[in-house]
Amino acid sequence: MLILASQSPRRRELLKKITTDFKVIPADIDERELHLPPSALAAEESKEKAYALSSLYPNDEVLACDTIVVLGDKVLGKPIDEEDAIRMLMEESGKRQIVLSGYTYIGKGVEITRTVATTVFFKKIDLETAKRYVETKKPLDKAGAYGIQDEFGLIERIEGSYDNVMGFPTEDIALHCPITRQK
Repeated sequence: MLILASQSPRRRELLKKITTDFKVIPADIDERELHLPPSALAAEESKEKAYALSSLYPNDEVLACDTIVVLGDKVLGKPIDEEDAIRMLMEESGKRQIVLSGYTYIGKGVEITRTVATTVFFKKIDLETAKRYVETKKPLDKAGAYGIQDEFGLIERIEGSYDNVMGFPTEDIALHCPITRQK
């Protein structure tokens, strides 16, 4: 059985594009303990999640993912509160950023860890727009304090995978992981 090591409802829905034969068991790790360069951070966090569950369920396949937003040389994770979300959104306003999703698959004698990058061009927004968006509570559980799928028009354009910006690079996972394809 495939285990999705995530509590994200978005990842659960996106995995259904590949297979419906999985169960969800969140990995209990502290993501704030790793101090790595942005290029390695998401992949290492996905590995920690995958290893944590693989050790508990050695006969199952495990798929874990972690997503970060890189703005310049700064990593933007999930906001700690509404004020932090507004600060992040204003910092992102009008700028280009990179969304990195690292994923790890363990199972069937195989271990795969990959990182997928998508470039996101943020629209210039004002403080009132940021506050209205944060009032919806939608950005509070998302890296970079936004969801591309949210109907708020914050993104000008992207270069790369839309699903990756949502936090789960389905195209790359389907291509590289030996997950049973069922629909």
